[in-house]
Amino acid sequence: MGNSSSVLTQYDIEEVQEHCNRLFNQQEIVSLYQRYCQLDRSGKGFISADEFMCVPEFAMNPLAQRLLKMVDGLNFKDFVAFLSAFSARASMEQKAGLIFKVYDSDGNGKVTFNDILEVLGDMTGSFMSNEQKEMILTQLLEEAGYSKESYLFLDDFVKIFAKSDMKMEVEIPVD
Repeated sequence: MGNSSSVLTQYDIEEVQEHCNRLFNQQEIVSLYQRYCQLDRSGKGFISADEFMCVPEFAMNPLAQRLLKMVDGLNFKDFVAFLSAFSARASMEQKAGLIFKVYDSDGNGKVTFNDILEVLGDMTGSFMSNEQKEMILTQLLEEAGYSKESYLFLDDFVKIFAKSDMKMEVEIPVD
């Protein structure tokens, strides 16, 4: 299950569904598998960073380099698990967890002012000065009850995003 020549069995589909907390139905799993096989051009059973960068929407994303750290070398089950945060059926906690990992690039379980500033820089490029980014971020943190010295943890992200009207969903086309 993972290289282009293999076929998904009913057992494989059910195993993947369990792995992603049943956030995708059988048809969606099959569609995701077809896309996965297209991306796994080498047929090795995992998708490399270079293969991910062949997806135009991924390559154009200003956070592509951060996301690559999370997706490089994913097998099919982990590919589906990663995408499950984008399911309409995913909980706010699952969505916030993915976003938290994007900000917590060193994987230490906490997000600092500088971590957020780096992501903001990735997203805005040279459109804003460093001073503007720092000013906006400082104000935003203060409005949320945090300071520049605060560490944000996953629970903080869940709390912050629960108050928002965030839509982080991708529709899986099924044939």
